Amino acid sequence: MWALTVRPGQHDSLQVEEVPDAVAGDGELLVQGLALGVCGTDKEIARGDYGWPPPGRDRLVLGHESLGRIIEAPAESKFSEGDLVVAVVRRPDPEPCGACAHGEFDMCRNGRYCERGIKELDGYGSAQWAVDTDYAVPLDPRLEHTGMLLEPTSVVAKAWEQIDYIGRRSWFEPRRVLVTGAGPIGLLAALIGVRKELEVHVFDRVTDGPKPDLVRGLGATYHRGDICDVLAECAPDVVVEATGASAVVIDTISSTRRYGITCLTGVSASGRTIDVDAGSLNRSLVLENDVVVGSVNANLRHYRAAADVLAGADPAWLEAMITRRVPLRSAVEAFTPTDNDVKVVLDLGVPPR
Repeated sequence: MWALTVRPGQHDSLQVEEVPDAVAGDGELLVQGLALGVCGTDKEIARGDYGWPPPGRDRLVLGHESLGRIIEAPAESKFSEGDLVVAVVRRPDPEPCGACAHGEFDMCRNGRYCERGIKELDGYGSAQWAVDTDYAVPLDPRLEHTGMLLEPTSVVAKAWEQIDYIGRRSWFEPRRVLVTGAGPIGLLAALIGVRKELEVHVFDRVTDGPKPDLVRGLGATYHRGDICDVLAECAPDVVVEATGASAVVIDTISSTRRYGITCLTGVSASGRTIDVDAGSLNRSLVLENDVVVGSVNANLRHYRAAADVLAGADPAWLEAMITRRVPLRSAVEAFTPTDNDVKVVLDLGVPPR
């Protein structure tokens, strides 16, 4: 079968090649790959920044934002042939830490987890793939064209869960949220904010293209310009930071309302420095009971919550998030950014010539 592979640690090693057919083991589903979302993590692995192949191999099948249709399912499972399904990315290590042992493998403390398409396990960028039924999430049939958005939605479902957990330390009735960054993570965070009936504001640097319209399509308010001016105007109770831009991160964590919560979901590049008044930042955090929390990855609970979010979303809005669909044979094109990209998707159903 055809698959998108990479040699982790080597720049410019991305290619579509033939690999052995997928085989479902005991308790596993055999799935026809329909589509694959491409995200920043995939691009970093393709650049050679990181990634780990399966033991004994030098190449990794890339891709973790999956969408497929079941070809074969174990007779005793809750799945059936033809069902739409998304597969979970992370797996706990064989000798799990306490968090992994309790199903919270997104919070692994020892780092010995594996991840499909990232760390020591092949991903979902292939014509077919197999997955244990315990790590498969069924989808509403209406998500046939947009279900690959489930994985990034699970990430922000977890982020919102963390915000809610922290908020319950005291009386907590947030009214206003600011999402910084109108990429897929930011837009999906805004979608959940609207679902929570909050007043949602989204900040991004672009002036045109699909992002402002996508924000307005949610009934949210789009902002650009100086982030400090936006923060002063919005006075958010909650900030979901999805840019990873160092200056934006520092400005947001110091500018929420009293006992505000800033959830960091964007990953900043290392090696870049900015001047920070650490004393002033410390004073504002302490004297206002503010909280800053980082959030990454998701467990099964978050995937199921994300499936509910997408099932209840406007199908046309989800379709509009996908700004480019690229056939598998042209996969390298999906890793080259173009103007107005929001979410780029690989069509796995179009075989290479």
